[in-house]
Amino acid sequence: MSLFTWEKIDPAPGEAVGPHQRLGWGKTAGLGAQHVVAMFGATFVFPLVMGLDPNLAIMFSGICTILFLLICNNKVPSYLGTSASFVASVAAIRGQGGDSADVTGAIMVAGLVLLLVGVLVHFAGSSVIHRILPPAVTGAVVMLIGFNLAPVVAGVYWPQDQWVALLTATFLVAAAVLFPGFWSRVAVFLALIFGYLVSWGADKVFGTVNSVLPGANLLDQNGEPCTTEGTYCVATAFDHDRVTWAGVKAADWIGVPSGTLGDGVSVVHGPSFSLTFILLVLPGVIALIAENTGHVKAVAEMTGENLDPYMGRAIGADGFATALASAFGGSPTTTYAENIGVMGATRVYSTAAYYVAALVAILLGLCPKFGAIVSATPGGVLGGITVVLYGMIGLVGAKIWVENRVDFGNPVNLVGLAAGIIAGIGGVTLAITDDFELSGIALGTILVIVYFHLVGRGHRPSVHRGADEVTRAL
Repeated sequence: MSLFTWEKIDPAPGEAVGPHQRLGWGKTAGLGAQHVVAMFGATFVFPLVMGLDPNLAIMFSGICTILFLLICNNKVPSYLGTSASFVASVAAIRGQGGDSADVTGAIMVAGLVLLLVGVLVHFAGSSVIHRILPPAVTGAVVMLIGFNLAPVVAGVYWPQDQWVALLTATFLVAAAVLFPGFWSRVAVFLALIFGYLVSWGADKVFGTVNSVLPGANLLDQNGEPCTTEGTYCVATAFDHDRVTWAGVKAADWIGVPSGTLGDGVSVVHGPSFSLTFILLVLPGVIALIAENTGHVKAVAEMTGENLDPYMGRAIGADGFATALASAFGGSPTTTYAENIGVMGATRVYSTAAYYVAALVAILLGLCPKFGAIVSATPGGVLGGITVVLYGMIGLVGAKIWVENRVDFGNPVNLVGLAAGIIAGIGGVTLAITDDFELSGIALGTILVIVYFHLVGRGHRPSVHRGADEVTRAL
């Protein structure tokens, strides 16, 4: 059977549609568009908060989805949207003076590392992942990545318009839990629309808002304009509209992603490489391994097929896709839980629908006006969305612990993970030389892995002590 041949079926109500089956092309197109909407909100939000171009992100999400499906031989239905695993690392890179080329260069290396992991898993088997990165370690790393983002929300987005942020966050929480079926799965997208409308209404009713915009109105101690934010160059608050569509009006309807980003780097650009910045993003690889592994297992459970032979392909495909997108200035990619939800609700696992979704995403990426609308999202709206999403990223780490029944009565788990989590979330710094240091996520991840395996190797189960006893000993 050809790779692009799907058996057309007309299933009875409740009957599943397998990866190599499809409905009529009309219904398949509708399902494909539904997958685009499902991943839409988060796929656009994360490039924005990383300072990258959303149009380029959506276009490469389509290209990378097609590559993923081909590499996995159409066995693993999946959409590759923008990954949140590198958001905290990107914030750290920019906080240390790095620009967008530094960001994409570091992420490109991380993608290549993930590709190598996929090759290793393909030939050595998925058990190698569990030996090096057991659920206790993976959960800890994902947790510190998510919670490390708290200062970004508190210091950058939320203060731009606290009331719009609060209303948007409230809507997102309610929509994600209380809305029925499909609508709850596109809660981020709905929150974007809601926040946009609230911001527009606030401009009409209350007028401008006085707040600080990142990178805008930088002044030195003498009140003169300057370019690099720091001790003597700070952003000052000023009155501005919440919704500004000047860029939308100027954007073309059809065209390739172009222009410059907020830091002056071209939207489409080549990567720049720095060891310091690369080390900051490598912990995100662990999160991507966990996401892809979880995706393959979830799809296997839903379809009833053994997909373990494709585990390495899926991980490697995501790594290759991330490296490819980053090579042109695009965002990192990952499989999306939102699309798992759509498959679970519809019981349609046809990869044909994902090819349609990919083509729709590529077409959207070729509409600059559409990307300009997303880029004009008010900061308060992003504050409301990210305060929920970043917390959810952190809590996914706890979810990994719970689902894998990680026992914190075991001192290997309790003590072995403790230092790394605090170092990662608290931004602890270890100066190696005058020009090189480890801090935050990078240091936290290293401590989690090293300490866990250090005490895990030497711990004898027969001498097990409970958590209370360890706490008293400390």
